[in-house]
Amino acid sequence: MYIPPGFATVTPYFFVRDAERFVRFLIDGLGGTETLRSLRPDGAIANAQVRIGTNTVMVSEASPAYPPMPGSYYLYVADADAAMHRALAAGATLEMEVGDMPYGDRQGGVRDPQGNLWWISQRLVEAPARSFGNAQLE
Repeated sequence: MYIPPGFATVTPYFFVRDAERFVRFLIDGLGGTETLRSLRPDGAIANAQVRIGTNTVMVSEASPAYPPMPGSYYLYVADADAAMHRALAAGATLEMEVGDMPYGDRQGGVRDPQGNLWWISQRLVEAPARSFGNAQLE
């Protein structure tokens, strides 16, 4: 199986209203880099690819066939406090202040202008996650 460089086995694909604004948020708010863009005949984004850290996400302007679908995403960063500040400055709204979590992450939450929820997390320990909330996985 071949997976293109920068992609993962599961790659998020966002269908949003105002894809141009969303791509700008991914770049300005989350530190992404746009790597590819194709447009529909009406000038709307058919597919934009934005690399964030080690992964690429894809974005398309929503349509009647593919309506907006907000989701929730867990984003690992080197500095959760700085990343939170950057996301808020780029138009996100605060969901949860950054704080140290019992499962080894320093984490906060924001909602982007298109309604997606981002859990911005900095791993504090070099160990696998053993507990998330009350759930235990062994």
